[in-house]
Amino acid sequence: MSNSVVIIPTYNEIENIDSIVRAVFQLPKNFHILVVDDNSPDGTGAIVEKLQEEFPGQLFLEVRKEKSGLGTAYIHGFKWAIEKKYDYIFEMDADFSHNPTDLLRLLKACENGADVSVGSRYKKGVNVVDWPLHRVLLSYGASFYVKMITGMRVHDPTAGFVCYRRHVLESINLDSVRFVGYAFQIEMKFRAYLKKYKIEEVSIIFRDRVKGKSKMSSSIISEAIWGVLAMKLRSLFQKNKF
Repeated sequence: MSNSVVIIPTYNEIENIDSIVRAVFQLPKNFHILVVDDNSPDGTGAIVEKLQEEFPGQLFLEVRKEKSGLGTAYIHGFKWAIEKKYDYIFEMDADFSHNPTDLLRLLKACENGADVSVGSRYKKGVNVVDWPLHRVLLSYGASFYVKMITGMRVHDPTAGFVCYRRHVLESINLDSVRFVGYAFQIEMKFRAYLKKYKIEEVSIIFRDRVKGKSKMSSSIISEAIWGVLAMKLRSLFQKNKF
């Protein structure tokens, strides 16, 4: 039995899923993996089912009926992991933007006292590879904006490479989390911040996906810009929901 589970949400990741699963299982630490698949039409779920025969008791699959957003996929995974009593619960993309070996560094940060550890692109300058300049500026600018609005001293609040200790997720009302796109990452860190949990950033190198298509869209950007302001106001005037 492992005390650590890596949640990987997928939608049309058939080009990456086999490789990312094998990369995690090759690490010296015994991680489990939960794939939360939104009924990918490209057959991602079927690949995971085949891999389960090779990795019984280590690889798990939850298939949802349709594509319902990154945030709800992670909430589904968090509830599953809490029920299974994992001590360390990770978020990671399927597309190798996050280097699986960095899971060990995120885990170590939490084992050494952090409640939440964040794989940060911006803790030490800008560590992003293969992104066009406009996207780097947008992401870095969004991080600065979030810090200004929320007061969080997190350099990379939109990061999606995260380790939570179970008690953090247990203390958050997951059903009240509103964001479903990438702003979900901001909201989860903000909720942990308001509860005064120790959030530690671990500097990583982020690489753009090589295979498959990005899920970024204008609606996701809009949610992050306007939603963060609304979230801050709710935290002030509806404290019982945070």
